[in-house]
Amino acid sequence: LALLQYTSGSTGSPKGVALTHANLLANIRAMGTAMQIRGEDVFVSWLPLYHDMGLIGAWLGSLYFGLPLALMSPLAFLARPARWLWAIHRHRATLSAAPNFAYDLCARKLQDADLEGLDLSGWRIAFNGAEPVSADTLDAFTSRFAPHGLRREAMTPVYGLAECAVGLAFPPPARGPLVDVIQREPFVRGGDAVPASSGQSPVLKMVCCGRPLPEHEIRIVDSTGREVGDRVEGRLEFKGPSATTGYFRNPEQTRKLFNGDWLDSGDFAYIALGEVYITGRVKDLIIRGGRNIYPYDLEQAVGAIPGIRKGCVAVFGSTDAASGTERVVVLAETTQTDEQAREGLVRAINGAALDVLGMAADDVVLAPPHTVLKTSSGKIRRAASREYYERRGLHIRPAPVWLQFAHLAVSAVLPELRRRLRGVAALAYAAYAWTVLFLVATPVWMIVAFARRPGLARFACYYAAILASKLTAIHISITGRERLPSAPHVLAANHASYVDTILVAAALPPEHRYVYVVKGELAQRWIPRRFLEGLDAAFVERFDAKHGVEDLAHVEEAVRSGASPVFFPEGTFDRQPGLREFRLGAFLLAARTGVPVVPVGIRGARSILRDVSWFPRLGAAAVVIGAPIMPAGNDWAAAVQLRDRVRAEILRLSGEPERLASIAKR
Repeated sequence: LALLQYTSGSTGSPKGVALTHANLLANIRAMGTAMQIRGEDVFVSWLPLYHDMGLIGAWLGSLYFGLPLALMSPLAFLARPARWLWAIHRHRATLSAAPNFAYDLCARKLQDADLEGLDLSGWRIAFNGAEPVSADTLDAFTSRFAPHGLRREAMTPVYGLAECAVGLAFPPPARGPLVDVIQREPFVRGGDAVPASSGQSPVLKMVCCGRPLPEHEIRIVDSTGREVGDRVEGRLEFKGPSATTGYFRNPEQTRKLFNGDWLDSGDFAYIALGEVYITGRVKDLIIRGGRNIYPYDLEQAVGAIPGIRKGCVAVFGSTDAASGTERVVVLAETTQTDEQAREGLVRAINGAALDVLGMAADDVVLAPPHTVLKTSSGKIRRAASREYYERRGLHIRPAPVWLQFAHLAVSAVLPELRRRLRGVAALAYAAYAWTVLFLVATPVWMIVAFARRPGLARFACYYAAILASKLTAIHISITGRERLPSAPHVLAANHASYVDTILVAAALPPEHRYVYVVKGELAQRWIPRRFLEGLDAAFVERFDAKHGVEDLAHVEEAVRSGASPVFFPEGTFDRQPGLREFRLGAFLLAARTGVPVVPVGIRGARSILRDVSWFPRLGAAAVVIGAPIMPAGNDWAAAVQLRDRVRAEILRLSGEPERLASIAKR
């Protein structure tokens, strides 16, 4: 055990997260790999050393990588926020981190006179984490300090939690923030993050927090514990070498933390193109009238009202003891004492609630400064604020009894009914899909395995793949088929799921002699061996170099006789998005034989059926065929160059993200 990191208690009683030396080292290494930390980097931090970003991210991280670290007192920053930026200027810092409120404070409060001569051009990575990241704050801070050399690419929203030491998801360095604009109604009604078209309203802005750190994994599950597809909101679970083994001397909370090998973050999120978008805390969610209400959106809107202290608004649900209905309460700080002005603020807050939620708040409480409780990192303590509200009983105005019971029925029945219907529908579809696959695959296997005619086998697989996709309502989009040469070539595709083979079979013209190159282990299993032999597949040994070379020589002979081999050069796949490093065999073969490589990008397969999951989901997939790429020679160097060119093209065609480990390696 290295240290106990007590959670802030923003959603409950503080719990001691047990972190080992291995946890800390793994997290620091992973963050350094993801951010490409260099020896010439310099870190400036005002974050307190009792906070995970300050202790682990800034202090221990700088110690581990041997970086100069300039430390400031948090009080020095709060008294004069400009001191932080001037420290970055003075030390020529390349790294610094802060919660969202600090960036917002600097963007709004600093005067031009405070910034004269300020140079932020050396700031390489501006970490923004520890609390919800606002798209408006990112824009405001970037616009405010762009004249002082700040590059938008430096703004780096990140995600982490105490149970994973500090960091869990980081974006690629120097990319800049991504903001996903989604339609509000589908999201609050059913958790579907549907992209909004230009000019569409109402919308929500979700800030991307990047991809899991190297060797860490993230998944999104529904209330039944089943993993959901892309752009569907659920609970974020994670695992990896930084994950805690539990809470110190708290077995009950430790049991709640784990779901098998996965840890429950307590956050809602969704994944799009392999990147994580945090949508809110599970315990902060308010269910009202069958809608999911996320406090942060309304807090931001209320905080923007003149007369309300920005960043000092808490929105929470409070259960009415008489009826059991959940009421939406807005607790907002103001210095306004005039009664008429306060009534105007209440009207403005309800107007904001109508705009954001489509309904007025059940109660609006205007409180003096320092009423809204916060954590050490500036996050709103909604649970504690709710306790304060309920203990004080401030301005509670009960609704009519009939309306309370109507609200209770709607808020209790509709979400539960929707959840159960979605679960039943998903289970029914999975059972149906496997039934279709069995009914289609069985006769095809018999034809291929016993006819021993590769030409007939290719036609059988082609039409079976198309039939299976239509019966399961999985739409397959195929583009670029006209780019396939009639002469022999090597075809290379990314690998994300077992579904890939079906998609490739549906995309390739059966009249051409394609030879599938498969791992040698499959030759040890009778059922796949009989099928693959009937398809004239080539078995290649992956772990014995001598046999692997001999197997590749057989494939080379097939190419010279007119065949076109199909490779998945990643060699394998896993459940996490991201293109793996490519093996060299396919490209050595192309260089030796002088044939082009046709890059193929497969999209959507992972969402339909993930690794270590036998639960297929309804979805759409695409196969994008790129232009052939010729080798520049016939030697090893030409094969390496060809591999890199093809990989870059498949990365573009597939829409897969680059793995952080691969970025660092490059």
